[in-house]
Amino acid sequence: MARLERLRVFPVKGLDGIDLEATEILEGGTLRHDREYALFDTDGEVLNGKRTDRVHDLATDFDPVSGELAVETPDGEEREFDLDAERERAAEWFGDFFDADLELHRDDSLGYVDRREMGPSVVSTATLEAVASWFEEMTVEGARRRLRANVEISGVPAFWEDRFVGDGAPAFDVDGVRFEGITPCGRCVVPQRDPGTGEPTPEFRERFVERREATFPEWADWDAFDHYYTLMVITRIPEADRGATLAVDDEVDVVE
Repeated sequence: MARLERLRVFPVKGLDGIDLEATEILEGGTLRHDREYALFDTDGEVLNGKRTDRVHDLATDFDPVSGELAVETPDGEEREFDLDAERERAAEWFGDFFDADLELHRDDSLGYVDRREMGPSVVSTATLEAVASWFEEMTVEGARRRLRANVEISGVPAFWEDRFVGDGAPAFDVDGVRFEGITPCGRCVVPQRDPGTGEPTPEFRERFVERREATFPEWADWDAFDHYYTLMVITRIPEADRGATLAVDDEVDVVE
């Protein structure tokens, strides 16, 4: 049986994710706490993994109840910030670390997701297992951290999510919450790096594209894909289902 295996949100854009047992769908169609905070420079540009590989030097954890962010640097320095009450203090510390003048902003109605008109990203556990098998020494958790999906579905085959984009594609629901596939997710430089060290994996993109093409599923509509350097699907949750709660172990069904 297909089920919701994992919910992962990324409270500060570009930094580590946290797993949740349940989370609310916001009015904007995204998940509560996903990219709720983001660091911006004085030009209004966001600081993330596309911009600097130094984000991988930080280990972070976030408590969604207290709003506290714990940060640890490679040399063992530890800091904690209340992101509601100590936003300026946190921004100053991150600015020193990244050698930039930064501000920390919050958007708790939508979050600073890249595709602000869309919703959660979706991948299957089997897809992560397949990707991990393409590279020596890559674990499933390593693939999970590289690809940074919000919603993970188990009990389905690899690349199951590819069926939900293209003309006439079905949707799926999670305990009555409808997910509509909008676009495949073209990947950036971030998945090419080891999430723990930031070191690039040699020939990652070439190997990824080669294996993605070789394993592209027959149920997918190729016309919906621009290239093979894509993985997971960006979805939309209709307005009628926003405000609902998703929970791990919820049943998943394909719907027309």
